Amino acid sequence: MADSAALPGPTRALVLANPASGSHSPQLVDDVRELCVGHLEDAEVHLTTAPGDATVAVRRALERPGRTPDLIVVIGGDGTVREAIQGLAGAPERAALAVVPGGTGNSGYKMLWGERPWTESLKAVLTDSGVSGTARPRRLDLARLAQTRQYVYLGACSGVIADALITAQDLPLTGRERYARAFADTAAGYVPYPGRVTVDGRVVHEGPTVLANVGGGRYRGGRFLVLPESLLDDGLLDVCVIGGGLPAAEVPELTLTAGHIGHPATVYARGSTITVERTDGRRLPLEHDGEYQHGIGSSATFEVQPAALTVWAPA
Repeated sequence: MADSAALPGPTRALVLANPASGSHSPQLVDDVRELCVGHLEDAEVHLTTAPGDATVAVRRALERPGRTPDLIVVIGGDGTVREAIQGLAGAPERAALAVVPGGTGNSGYKMLWGERPWTESLKAVLTDSGVSGTARPRRLDLARLAQTRQYVYLGACSGVIADALITAQDLPLTGRERYARAFADTAAGYVPYPGRVTVDGRVVHEGPTVLANVGGGRYRGGRFLVLPESLLDDGLLDVCVIGGGLPAAEVPELTLTAGHIGHPATVYARGSTITVERTDGRRLPLEHDGEYQHGIGSSATFEVQPAALTVWAPA
């Protein structure tokens, strides 16, 4: 990942949390705020009140004269991070993102900090950042979904991974186990859809499609290595397509270890513009960053946005 060496250590923070989240913890919010207050000039907490509120809160904070935060701390899962990024992406480099895992998959945190405790990563941002520190600002590529103009952080996936989000709604589980069960249950009876994937004008796949994942981060659901070769700052989007020649029921286990890579039914490619289509004209089953895209038609086009987001990450 590319450095943003000109960005100094943070001085003012906006801390975002979603109290409607099933994993919301008031104690975690208090702990994050106290840590920020102890090391910064100011730390403001904003509890979101409705879908999209995190986006609005970030935009308003960045437009506020004299009290603009240079650190956006998001407490929550991939959905809350996704909302914050809609307000932060493309903002001046002075504003950078830090993630505190507090959701289900937490793939956005894992792709930057692995399994390190959040206290360790946030303390590094607050106390040991800069050129010689253990935390550095990094400029990451994003995708943009042309049909909605939304930024894509972790990645977007059609097919079985998208439909697993619908399955997960009815499962009496929490955390990563909930999505892992939903993925396995959905894959067990999944019928591939007729699809086509085009990368920079070149068709790389056409036919029965189990999934097409565009991104983004290497992990989905916090543990599934769907895009194991993805780089976050190469100016390109990765796409992994699994065709009908690989039974969907085998996909969850294979993607835990990237065992799907190299299979004859798998296509892996990179490009600046990627289009995923359903060729029978029906609605494409699609999610991005853990949110099902109900309003999408039969196709989705993703365009790379190089170096669009500044995040704090390990040096």
